[in-house]
Amino acid sequence: MHRWSELFIPTLREAPADAEVASHKLLVRAGYIRQLAAGIYSYLFLGQRSFNKVVAIVRQEMDKIGQEFLLPALHPRDIWEASGRWAVMGDNLFRLKDRKGADLCLGMTEEEVMTEIARKELRSYKQLPQIWYQIAPKFRDEPRPRSGLLRVREFLMKDSYSFDLDAAGLDVSYKKHYDAYCRIFDRCGLKYVVIEAYSGAMGGSESHEFAVYSAAGEDQVVSCEHCHYAANLEKATSKLEPVEDLPPAGDGKPLRVHTPGLKTIEEVARYLGVSPRNKIKTLAYVSEEKDAKSGRATSRPIVVLLRGDHQLNEAKFASALGGAPARPMQEEEIQQLFRSPAGFLGPVGVVWASSLQDGDRPVLLVDHALEGRRNLISGANQPDYHLKNITPGRDFQATGYADLRSVTAGEACPKCGCALAINQAVEVGHIFKLGYKYSESMGARVLDRNGREVVPIMGSYGIGIERILTAAVEQSHDEHGFWLPPQIAPFAILVTPTNTSEERLLHTAREVSERLEAAGFDVLLDDRDERPGVKFKDADLVGIPFRVTVGKKVTEGMLEVVHRSTRENKDVTIAAIGEYFEALRLAH
Repeated sequence: MHRWSELFIPTLREAPADAEVASHKLLVRAGYIRQLAAGIYSYLFLGQRSFNKVVAIVRQEMDKIGQEFLLPALHPRDIWEASGRWAVMGDNLFRLKDRKGADLCLGMTEEEVMTEIARKELRSYKQLPQIWYQIAPKFRDEPRPRSGLLRVREFLMKDSYSFDLDAAGLDVSYKKHYDAYCRIFDRCGLKYVVIEAYSGAMGGSESHEFAVYSAAGEDQVVSCEHCHYAANLEKATSKLEPVEDLPPAGDGKPLRVHTPGLKTIEEVARYLGVSPRNKIKTLAYVSEEKDAKSGRATSRPIVVLLRGDHQLNEAKFASALGGAPARPMQEEEIQQLFRSPAGFLGPVGVVWASSLQDGDRPVLLVDHALEGRRNLISGANQPDYHLKNITPGRDFQATGYADLRSVTAGEACPKCGCALAINQAVEVGHIFKLGYKYSESMGARVLDRNGREVVPIMGSYGIGIERILTAAVEQSHDEHGFWLPPQIAPFAILVTPTNTSEERLLHTAREVSERLEAAGFDVLLDDRDERPGVKFKDADLVGIPFRVTVGKKVTEGMLEVVHRSTRENKDVTIAAIGEYFEALRLAH
């Protein structure tokens, strides 16, 4: 039997000064975690019990579809070079050297290691499909660790990887993970949403994110209550209201107009008496890539056109560039391309690349919202002047059109047309169809049924263990503390005698604890010699979903059961206490 008086549960009345989100404040106050350094935490007794329960649920569901491995956290540089991510990951990757000067890194994910195993061990289609997973620490050199366990430098992650012969096989592995994730988050008691997501540095053709709505979240989720459409802001689309084009000015050809000292979209629109929706926003970037073999850096101008009232979505922009990094143009680079200072830039007069493969010319990417528009207004590439009557396809030729803008709240759902909402959320899991990115670059090959050598197709699937606990706290807390679902709480039931100096109360509390424990419940007996008020405050704080109060009603053979989530009090007979909790367990 676990007795509070014998355990290390260092509860605090006040939250740490640097804690901003509820889960950070409460997990520290409840004695679950302690900070060792920025973004590095120790998990104390209660925290570790919760983590162990989460891990057990994850492991049980993953064992139904895959095989558990344990991979090294220390990786040699060459496998990350082979995948092309040694440079792409930049400063997020913890890098170090061994005593011989060889470059190493701490793994922030395991695509490279798993693919290296597959490359050496998988030879035939008969060995496919494979699903391999592990639950292990990962490392990321966060520039600004914050929000407690939400943004850390060392974290526990379940990561799994699938290897299939073809895309149809990947669909099956992906669906297995999708369903397993739903079972995991259901069992952990999370109220989650599954959203279309951006693949980012992972690459791949399709991904879904599992998220829990919370003001502490760093993700923005675009959703529709009517048809349940949901997507990460980095992926979301919407239906735009039709915009009436301006009538042509003069003979309809590009017309230069004087806009003295006016540089911003709003200033020019007001001056000319038009809506920003009739203007073109011109954004100038430089894409910089480093050749993996020679190490030589190459740069290329990338110009983006948006509707005047729209904002560029950086993730969509990166996808349009195939993941190549880009930075804003510097003033001298702007002058070299446009022969004009910033504030008066436009697409007319520049010869643009016909495709991304046309490496000798600057790239012009145009958002779909400008496709088919007429008589727009853009910069004239001359100080203090803009151009009227600009029509895409006639007055300039784009390298390509793409979805580049960020959706805003209130725009129409792409599926049903109802108004979209945008809310913050905590990502707890993410699944990716990686495709051939890693197996191709790292040389994994198998023989198909015809004896032909083919590249296996991959998927990657992650769950943040700490994030499950954090999200559970974020969705279930009040000013007094938090409550966890019984299946991931460190203890399901807290038995609290109001006065341990009264032998009858203490004896009954022990007897009740033993009976509940024998019935399969995790029970903590608060046998401390403290005032009832102190015990009740701690009970509210530490996340245990049920409290059994052993007090004066014992003389009548009664106990008081408190549901932490609702604060509902219910009198239950001592004889029926086991049946009461068994009924609750069956109901869930």
